[in-house]
Amino acid sequence: MRAVQYEQFGSVPSIIELPDPVAPEDGVVVGVAATGVCRSDWHAWKGHDDSVRLPHVPGHEFAGVVSSVGPHVTRFAVGDRVTAPFVFACGECAQCLDGATQVCTRQQQPGFTLPGSYAESVVVPHADVNLVALPDAVGFAEAAGLGCRFGTAYHALHARGRVVEEEWVVVYGCGGVGLSTVIVAVAAGAHVVAVDVSPAALARAEALGAHPVPMDDDVVDSVRTITGGGAHVSVDAFGSRATSVAAVASLRPRGRHVQVGLLLDDEATPAIPMGKVIAEELELLGSHGIAVGEYAAMLDDVVTGRLRPSESVGRTIPFDDLPDALVAMDRPATSAGMTVAVF
Repeated sequence: MRAVQYEQFGSVPSIIELPDPVAPEDGVVVGVAATGVCRSDWHAWKGHDDSVRLPHVPGHEFAGVVSSVGPHVTRFAVGDRVTAPFVFACGECAQCLDGATQVCTRQQQPGFTLPGSYAESVVVPHADVNLVALPDAVGFAEAAGLGCRFGTAYHALHARGRVVEEEWVVVYGCGGVGLSTVIVAVAAGAHVVAVDVSPAALARAEALGAHPVPMDDDVVDSVRTITGGGAHVSVDAFGSRATSVAAVASLRPRGRHVQVGLLLDDEATPAIPMGKVIAEELELLGSHGIAVGEYAAMLDDVVTGRLRPSESVGRTIPFDDLPDALVAMDRPATSAGMTVAVF
């Protein structure tokens, strides 16, 4: 099979031929039809994640068709249209048994601990736990981001942020995760403020129903003015010291901050004002992916049109453009929304 691989962190990836993978006894091989190009892939490529072993095939957002099945798999068959969250859970630990597969203590992740989906095929272990059947009404390109960016936004707002109708939500960072968060928040009946440095990203967020605010020295004051005293829920969808601190400062008393963007390398330790957290009873919440059990409600909303993940897709590219797309994330984005490679 063809796959994108890099030999060293930060080196230009190349497209090579690798042996076709074999389905494990409890797993499947999925022929990849589409895969997302995510900032988390960039973090792995830059060497910010110590779980990655070289040489490495990146990619953790995918959708496709089952091409082979292990003998112990009972719920899926060759030819099934499927997707999966980026956390491959064991199905046996206390967290999995409690339904919190996104924080499985024995998790594996394609594109990080396992070869990823920048390839013609990807292996999914524990398939009866981790695979999700994809309705015919949901296309591969829009499904590719459900396991990470869109699903992450859905879990962050509903399971962690507990957003309700008429609340104010502020989203810092309007890339794939941020725009997905805007879409989910608007669909929930919330009022949304979107913050970014990019005029194109802000214009895209505004078109989706958000109040656009540029990321500048006055951003917190601007957000607090628009929201009438601060947001009920803040989401840092980018992941930096500046965005996480500003997001917490944008909350009203008893507000909930949800940290989604990865804080790695030099950005790992933001100076959160814990005095304010105590005095105003703020909640600081981490959010990691989406549980397998949340897919049914999310896909139902997609099929009925209440959620439109396609609106978070900025551009589609062919497989051969994947190496350049990964390297391009070293530079400021020139387009808004998620990049998806369609095979």
